[in-house]
Amino acid sequence: MASGRVQWNNASQMTPSSQPRLVPVPFSEWDDHTRATLLSHLRRPELYLSGGPDVPPMPVVLELFAHHVALSETFLAFTDLMAGDQSMLEPRVRELAILRVAWRTGSGYEWNQHYRMGGDEGLSDVQLAAVPDGPTSAVWTPMERAVLTAADEMIDQFVVSDKTWAALTSSFEAAPIFELLFVIGGYLCLAAVLNSIGLRGNMPEAS
Repeated sequence: MASGRVQWNNASQMTPSSQPRLVPVPFSEWDDHTRATLLSHLRRPELYLSGGPDVPPMPVVLELFAHHVALSETFLAFTDLMAGDQSMLEPRVRELAILRVAWRTGSGYEWNQHYRMGGDEGLSDVQLAAVPDGPTSAVWTPMERAVLTAADEMIDQFVVSDKTWAALTSSFEAAPIFELLFVIGGYLCLAAVLNSIGLRGNMPEAS
């Protein structure tokens, strides 16, 4: 089993090729509708509008979403709900499921974003380091093992097995299970899209 903290090089967000397959739309080229729509999904949009010398660059994923604002708004609203007040799933469990999807799909961008979020939501360094090991690691509780197994089965078989379903129902009510399936499926979709259009990022090395 891997031990210690997972480390990675976050210097590059794009594929190794000289040009990404889909070029991001620079924030400076967004029209008013695009700005109003996409900025509403940032936690602190005012940071990107201050005009000051320390203004952060617009997240490249949003510059990619700017290619299809109507579709992106729908997807971002979907992910916002799963991280908002209407969520039925514990945030730590949500981040664990997303990280397993990110690892299995090789989505460095998704991993880098949710590694930080997972730590913020209570996943320990040891748990974060064990995500690449999957459900076989000894660090997981039966509930966490069921979540990781569900992610693996949806990726590999497109369905959660009866055994894993029984394990999930021993820990969760119906609504959180329903949401967990959408978390896994939704972020599997996002990972495939981002990988395909060239927003990959570097994956970690377990140590």
